[in-house]
Formats: sequence, structure tokens, C-alpha cells
Amino acid sequence: MATVFVAVLLVGGGLVVVAWAAAAANAMLDARSGGAPVLTAAAAPLREVSRLLRQQRRTLAGADSLLWRIAGAGLVIAAMLKMLVIPFGSFVLADLPVGLVWFNAVDVLLWALWWLLGWGANSSWSLVGGYRFLALALSYELPLMFALTAPAIAAGSLRMLDVQDAQGNLWFVVWMPVAFLIFVASVVAFSSWGPFHTAMSGDIASGVLVELSGVDRLLVLVGRYAVLVAGAAFAVPLFLGGGNGPWLPPSMWVLIKTLVVLAGMLTVRRLFPMIRPDRLAGLAWVIVLPLTIVQVAVVAVIVGVNGGAL
Repeated sequence: MATVFVAVLLVGGGLVVVAWAAAAANAMLDARSGGAPVLTAAAAPLREVSRLLRQQRRTLAGADSLLWRIAGAGLVIAAMLKMLVIPFGSFVLADLPVGLVWFNAVDVLLWALWWLLGWGANSSWSLVGGYRFLALALSYELPLMFALTAPAIAAGSLRMLDVQDAQGNLWFVVWMPVAFLIFVASVVAFSSWGPFHTAMSGDIASGVLVELSGVDRLLVLVGRYAVLVAGAAFAVPLFLGGGNGPWLPPSMWVLIKTLVVLAGMLTVRRLFPMIRPDRLAGLAWVIVLPLTIVQVAVVAVIVGVNGGAL
């Protein structure tokens, strides 16, 4: 029991540390593009945490404070729930036989959390942000579900250790590039990040964030980064061979690969403009979804001919 408690603390602490590192890296990239001192910007997350901890919480009249604050804290909890099924080499906190489904179920929970953030504030701009996220989710969720199906077919299992072990000869990303790209794009979307941050964009006064202050705002900002980190970490056993790699311990390889995927996600924010939910829906249903189904069909044929993963 004590071992499990320590393991939970280590994984949770690691999640917070990597989330802070992502926030610091993002602040440094912002400073670089704005011509400000880059090294000074590394401390920006600490200054923001200090400011928000001292800021008084405020609530609009008629707000559903309970559900609003449950939604704010729920993002961090959802990220931790995703981390439970991620293998670090041969170690995994919760070795569920349906680990892949668990990840997808928690992802669906994010729909409710982002919408409650918008609804609970009793603010028009927040509510528009919440509904924008639902519109976005309708576009990415179905392609994501098919993208998750491809590794499961190749491994013949929904257990994450089996999915990781099936990549002993060849990482899934090599012969499932479409599924990998859709998975990464979906992680960026359910984190409301980069081109998919319409729920908190400037044209609606930051949307779901507009009425948040103090600790409530801090929890949402931390949770957003934590969800992004958990998604990047899940891509490692799913497509990048898990802890497989020379010289270093498997857990170190999981961390290194997670940081590489995370760096790509941070970069995406600066490469693409924000996509309106209605335009994303057209792109997702006309192009992305058929491509995903073709990817799954190709994987199924290869597994059928080869008798298993490549």
C-alpha cells in the first residue's frame, strides 16, 4: 500500500513538474517572438502562480459556484486519471485490461468539464466558450476513437502494456502515421490549445477563462497544461515504442519521448492560426475521418496477412 502511495506521488509530482516546464518553455517562446528577455520569461509561471494565489476569488451573481469549481479542479484530476494507465517501462500504476478505453473515457469527461466551466460562471462569454468546445469536440472525437482503434488492432489487446510490447520490432508510428497525427491533434484539441483554443479565444474575452480569478483560474491553467502533458505521455506507449531504447532506463526513455512530443505540441501553437469550429467540422468529417478509417483498414489487412503486428 505504501509503495502504491509513493508511486502515485511520484507520477503526480512528475506530471506537475513537466507541466510547469511546458508552461516555462511556452513563456520563453512567447518572449522570444516578442523580443523580450528569454531567460527572465522562464520564471513567468512562478510569478503567475504567486499572483493568482494572492488574488481574491470573485463570483458573479447567480453563478453555479459548486459545479464551476468542480470543473476547474477536474482538469487536473482528469490528467492524473489518464496517467494511471501509462506504462513506464514494465511499471504501470493501474494495469487495466482496458487501459486504452479508460483513456478515451476520461477524454469524454473533458467535454463535461470544459462545458461546465462555461456554464457555471453565469456569463455570456463563458457560455459561448463552453459551447465552442462542444462544437470542437464533435469534430475531433470520432476520428480520435478510430485512431485509438488502430494500435489496439495491431496489438490484439486494449491493455497498454500489450500495446507497448507489440512494438518490439517496429514502432506503430512508422506504419500508422495518420493515426499518430490525428491522436496528437486531438490531444491539442481537448487541451484547448493552439489552433483549437476557440473556447478561450480573444474574440470572446477569453471565453471560459473570463470570470475565473485567483485559485480557480490557477487550477484551470495548471489543468490545461497537465492534460496536454498526459496526452503527450500517452502517445509514447501507444505509437512510440514505450520505454524501448538503448542505454537509458525505460522510464527515462518515456520521459524523453514525452518531452519531444510535448515540444511539438507547443510549437503547433505558433505554426497554425485558430480554426473556427464550423470549418474544422467540415475538414474533420470530409477528409480526416475517411483517412482514419482507411488507416484502420490498412492496419487490419497487415495484421491479418502477417498474423500480428509488424
